[in-house]
Amino acid sequence: MAVDTKTDQGTVVTMEKIVELCKRRGFIFQSSEIYGGIGSTWDYGPLGAELKRNVKEAWWQDNVRVREDMVGLDAAILMNPRVWEASGHIESFTDPLVDCKMCKQRFRADQIVADVCPACGGELTEARQFNLMFKTFMGPVEEEAAVVYLRPETAQGIFVNFKNVQMSTRKKLPFGIAQIGKSFRNEITPGNFIFRTREFEQMEIEYFVMPGTDEEHHARWIEERYNWYLKYGINPDRLRLRAHDPDELAHYAKATTDIEYLFPIGWSELEGIANRTDFDLRQHMEYSGENMAYFDEESGKSVVPYVIEPSGGVDRSLLAFMVDAYDEEIIEKGDKKEKRTVLRFHKALAPVKVAVLPLLRNRPEIVDTARKLASQLRPVMSTMYDDTASIGRLYRRQDEIGTLWCVTVDVQTVEEDNQVTIRDRDTMEQIRVPIEEVKPLLLERLSA
Repeated sequence: MAVDTKTDQGTVVTMEKIVELCKRRGFIFQSSEIYGGIGSTWDYGPLGAELKRNVKEAWWQDNVRVREDMVGLDAAILMNPRVWEASGHIESFTDPLVDCKMCKQRFRADQIVADVCPACGGELTEARQFNLMFKTFMGPVEEEAAVVYLRPETAQGIFVNFKNVQMSTRKKLPFGIAQIGKSFRNEITPGNFIFRTREFEQMEIEYFVMPGTDEEHHARWIEERYNWYLKYGINPDRLRLRAHDPDELAHYAKATTDIEYLFPIGWSELEGIANRTDFDLRQHMEYSGENMAYFDEESGKSVVPYVIEPSGGVDRSLLAFMVDAYDEEIIEKGDKKEKRTVLRFHKALAPVKVAVLPLLRNRPEIVDTARKLASQLRPVMSTMYDDTASIGRLYRRQDEIGTLWCVTVDVQTVEEDNQVTIRDRDTMEQIRVPIEEVKPLLLERLSA
């Protein structure tokens, strides 16, 4: 159900506005669009690729690089099918599926309120379980012995590598293994733009702890992950925690708390933090025959660690950051009023940090100076050069993609003082700065 998601300034943010902006400005396109697309599959355009990269970089920096108790991993998508037997995915990773006998559409049975089709009112079939894993074949012959699966989660790649990582890094409990990677789920009812898709990217941590300390670590990770979204600008009024009821817990979980965000579709999961106990390591011990226990030198005992799992989606995080950054305001220009659309991204996430704009594109000396300045800035920050419209329109374009600063080279720059105008995205305030001071000034602002 759609809701009115409003900014602090009262702007109503709809999914339609976000989708339209994403296509028009090159954030996200429908995959295979010229062929009519393919269900709930999206391509990230030039700006979307930068934004997505920045989200992942911020997550990796905060959760891996600055922490002594965390290391990274990049596991393969294809794994031995026995992995998915051990994890329970082959047997229980299912959703109840119903078909409409009239219009032939399919739905998740647990999301249907009435006994009739929500699309046409037709009669529905009996519910049957539908496995969400994508199945494929390894090798030239399509036979049962060659069946493999596209991973439905990145977590299992971490679990099966627990001993490899622990032995090679000599890490002591508690410590974590982090991973960012693609996962695939054959969802029955994907939709709502990039919120729920069949191909998506996860940012996951498996944090291994001594049994008996799991609850305190679980509580700490809930707080840390909640605060991470606040750090990068999410409005706390649109963020909340929701603990799972016992009857909705996954088969491996002792407890789970979701971080939910108020999307235009309503309150929905942004990230889940689960206490997976020792379920996964014990399952892999049983199915593989390998000892996954950890020897604790202090106690002289071998234990199977408990695991706390913060698991978030790159695509959902990006959508939340975009919705939260979206704003519209009315500005007055003389006796006229016009709407300004602006994405107020946190400076670490903004896909473009600075745009260099020549005031007059028919003046070679102005264009040359602007291009030279842009080339000096590119090695240290994402920089855009644009001379394809009037300066007012150029400002509006940059506001709409969330560019932090616009630097304008004008007649005065080349004829008088060698200074340029720096305009701030959020305040629209402008200052004149000597051209040689632009780079150090913007770097200082970025790192502040």
